Amino acid sequence: MSASSAEAVSLFIVAGEPSGDAIGARLMRALRERAPEPLRFVGVGGEAMQAEGLKVIFPMSDLSVMGIGEVLPRLPRILARLEEATTAAVKLRPAAVITIDSSSFNKRLARRLQSSGLPALRIHYVAPMVWAWRPRRATKMAACFDHLLALFPFEVEIFRAAGLPTTWTGHPLVETQPGEAASFRRRYGIDPGARVVCLLPGSRMTEVQRLLPAFREAVARVEKAVGPVHTVVPTVETVGTAVEAALHAWPTDTTLIRGDIEKAAAFTASDVALAASGSVTLELARAEVPMVVAYKTSGLTAFLARRLVKLPHISLVNILAGEAVVPELLQGDCTPDLLATELSRLLMDRGARDRQRAAFREICSGLAPVGELTPSQRAADVVLGLAFADTAPQTPASLHGEVTR
Repeated sequence: MSASSAEAVSLFIVAGEPSGDAIGARLMRALRERAPEPLRFVGVGGEAMQAEGLKVIFPMSDLSVMGIGEVLPRLPRILARLEEATTAAVKLRPAAVITIDSSSFNKRLARRLQSSGLPALRIHYVAPMVWAWRPRRATKMAACFDHLLALFPFEVEIFRAAGLPTTWTGHPLVETQPGEAASFRRRYGIDPGARVVCLLPGSRMTEVQRLLPAFREAVARVEKAVGPVHTVVPTVETVGTAVEAALHAWPTDTTLIRGDIEKAAAFTASDVALAASGSVTLELARAEVPMVVAYKTSGLTAFLARRLVKLPHISLVNILAGEAVVPELLQGDCTPDLLATELSRLLMDRGARDRQRAAFREICSGLAPVGELTPSQRAADVVLGLAFADTAPQTPASLHGEVTR
C-alpha cells in the first residue's frame, strides 16, 4: 500500500493486564504519530487503549488472571477468548500482530496465528521473566514470534541467544510525569500535614480479595501505633467496583483514585505505600515512595512458585537492585500485624525512607537508553521498521541493525 493511500493499515494488538494497557496506549499513540500511513487498531485492551482508538473484540478483564490456581477455574472462558482472538486476527489480515505482556496467553495466540498461515509479523512487547523461572521459555518464544521489545537491557542477550531478534526499548514508565502533592491534597481535602498511606491491592480480582482485608486491618493498626493517617487507594477498571465497595466503613480517612494522572499525583502526595507485588512497585520507586510489598496467592500457585522461581526476591525493585531494598511479606507473612509493623517502622524512621529513595534513584537511572526518543517511540519505530520496511523512516533500532525479521 502506498503512503498516499487513504485506507488505514490494520494492526492487531492484545494486552491482558492494566499495566499492559498503559504500555499499549503509549505505543499506539507513538505509532499513530510516526507511521507513514493511517493506522487502525483492533484487538484487546482496557480503557487507556480504547481512548487511543482501539476497537475491542472482548473485555480485557477476561484475561486478567495469574497462577495455575487462579487460571484453572476460568480456563474454559480463556480458551474461548483465545479462539475468538485467533479468528478475529485471521479475519482482519493485519500488517502486524503486537502482543503485550501476558505471555502465557499471547504465546498461545502467536502459535495459533503461525499455524493458521497468517503472514502478519508477530511482535511481542515486554519480555517474560525467563531469567527468574523456566528459562526454556526463551526458546519457545523464539519459535512463535518475529521480534521482541524488551524493557530491560539484560534481557536482550538472553533472547537473542535463543534465536529471537530483540530490541531494548526502555521502560515506558520513564515517560510518566510526576504529580503535584500540594494540589492533590487540596483537591481531596487532605490536611497538608497528614500522614498519607497509599494502598495498592492489585489489578486482579483474586489479588484484591486476598490482600485488601489484610491491608484494611494493617492500616487500622498503623493508626493506633503512630496516630491519624489518610489512606489513598488508586484502582483500575478490572477491580474498581470491588475496591470501592470494600472501602465502605474503612477504619481511616480514605480517598479512592481512578486514572493514571490522579495516580501519579497520589504517589507524589504519599508518605509511604503498601503494594501488591507487580509493576506498580517500579512506578512507586520512580515516584520515590517508600514501600512495603505484600503478596498472597493460592496454595497451589505458591507451592509451584517455590520450586520454579530461582530468585530470592519477587518484587521488581528488589530484583533490579539485587538486594532487599524493600520489605516483602508473602503468603503466611502477609498478616495485618506484620504489615502494620513494617509500615509503622517506615513512617517513623526517616533514615529507612531515605535509604529506599536512594536505592530507587539508582534503579531508575538505567530504565531507558540515552537519547531523545522515549521508550514508546523506540518501540513504535521498531514496529514500523518491520511493518513498513519500504516506507518507514530510518530509526535508531534499524540503523544499528536491530530490526530484523
